[in-house]
Amino acid sequence: MTQSAGHLFVGGKVFLHAKKPGLETEPQFGDAIYIRDGIIEHVGFEDDDAISQGRAAGAVIHNLNGQTILPGFIDGHIHLLRLGQSLSKAALDHCENEDDVRKAIKDHAVANPDEPRILCKGWMRHMSKPLASLVDDLDPRPIYVDSKDLHTTWCSTSALKELNAENLEDPEGGKIERDANGHPTGAFEEAAVFNIIWPFLASVATEKDREDWIWAAVKAYNGSGYIGAIDMAMEEQAWATLLKIRNEQSKRQLPFRLAAYWLMRPSSSEEECLSQVDRAIEVHKQLSAEESPNLHVVGIKVICDGIIDACTAYLSEPYLKGADAIKPSTGKPFWEPKILNAVVHKADAAGLQVALHAIGDAAITMAVDALSTCSPLNRHRMEHLELASARDAKRLGELGITASIQPVHADPWILRAWPGLLGGHRCERAFPYREFSDGGAALALGSDSPTSPWDIMANVYVATTRKSYRNTKYDEVVNYKYRLGICESVVAASYGSARSVFWDDRLGSLEKGKVADLTIWDMEWEKDKLLSAKVKETWFNGEKVWGA
Repeated sequence: MTQSAGHLFVGGKVFLHAKKPGLETEPQFGDAIYIRDGIIEHVGFEDDDAISQGRAAGAVIHNLNGQTILPGFIDGHIHLLRLGQSLSKAALDHCENEDDVRKAIKDHAVANPDEPRILCKGWMRHMSKPLASLVDDLDPRPIYVDSKDLHTTWCSTSALKELNAENLEDPEGGKIERDANGHPTGAFEEAAVFNIIWPFLASVATEKDREDWIWAAVKAYNGSGYIGAIDMAMEEQAWATLLKIRNEQSKRQLPFRLAAYWLMRPSSSEEECLSQVDRAIEVHKQLSAEESPNLHVVGIKVICDGIIDACTAYLSEPYLKGADAIKPSTGKPFWEPKILNAVVHKADAAGLQVALHAIGDAAITMAVDALSTCSPLNRHRMEHLELASARDAKRLGELGITASIQPVHADPWILRAWPGLLGGHRCERAFPYREFSDGGAALALGSDSPTSPWDIMANVYVATTRKSYRNTKYDEVVNYKYRLGICESVVAASYGSARSVFWDDRLGSLEKGKVADLTIWDMEWEKDKLLSAKVKETWFNGEKVWGA
């Protein structure tokens, strides 16, 4: 096959890979990069011989005009199908109270008269109670409102009826909120969302709907500087749709790479849980990383607890009486430790990677314990790690566990309920990223979209300043001592995410021989100016797939 002349980028900055960046690591830049036939041929400087040879070969010259080339980014934690679906939902993120919520839902309903259901996103508990009676008068169609964190769905009465909620039992690890007479009041929590709401809404969607959602999500992500992601809740319908898209790639290639973790559903039956691991092993073998490097199942995802705002994260001390706390409680783990250990060990023995969602300090300890006897060669990981003890922060590095973090969740603007729920002494342990990194844990930075915006530099901004990007006028800073450096965060959002799923030999950094995934930015490398950064182009496999 005849080689192409390739593309040569000059006249700007080219980020040189930092092997082990820390808080004070300063970035190093070249000023030229040469790519050809989907591979990086050279990274360095304009007077390098390889760059001169590229010019002589007739490479297409791209003048950066002072802009910066960074790697193609990989979101370390995403829900791809949910993201695509969410792009057309009514956004409630701006709402502050019940009136705001009602107006946003009503406005969306009026503007979309042909939709069979009113789907909303971004609700938080401080805005209003999740009661069907508060939205029933807005529209006769079923209304489904996702909480920002996706751990609660608030339903109207017409939605409860089509779900047949009156006759549903609470799934293990989940809850359908009911009144004193046992009638559902509107809220589905935790596993009731994952096991009831998500499958139902997926089932009433068409195959074309699901394909359109995935394509829409990828388009949005390419436009934000991403060339890939790690999906953290893969299930049958989403997987079938992705396989269909893959099988049709000769007609239309998806410009995106996806490593997926198969979602485990909690059960008190160890046999049932282990059968789920069997299914994950089956789909893992269905497409190997060698056969299908851009789409494969790498492991299992286990949600060990809930979230702080709903008082469902598993803590070592009870919640205080706050806005969301009905009675003093520590929250409960969603999995019995014995069954969790059996699931984790079976997956590990089969060579699967294990990802454990753990937010509360007690859940984090339980999860680290479960992974402590597993092989570090499998690069297991923990998701969120929002309230880790100093001891567990240190254990991550000792055990070779990847810290999968989402700095956008540490935004002070969305943590205003935490002091009332946790007290100041526990808030001082919130999001201790610095301890993870200093303890030797590998970092993978992600967004958890659609629970949070997926703006790369907004994520880096919160990681490095511990300030709010949602409301830049809000002065609160969350535990500045736990901040990360800019270089450290950028690497965690590219190379760190790639490494976490064994993609680091070909993706995640701008190095000779790696795949030519790159992004072009108009930016200044200062943490207080990160929110002004703009992605200008995204290149996937040596081809431009998005441009401003």
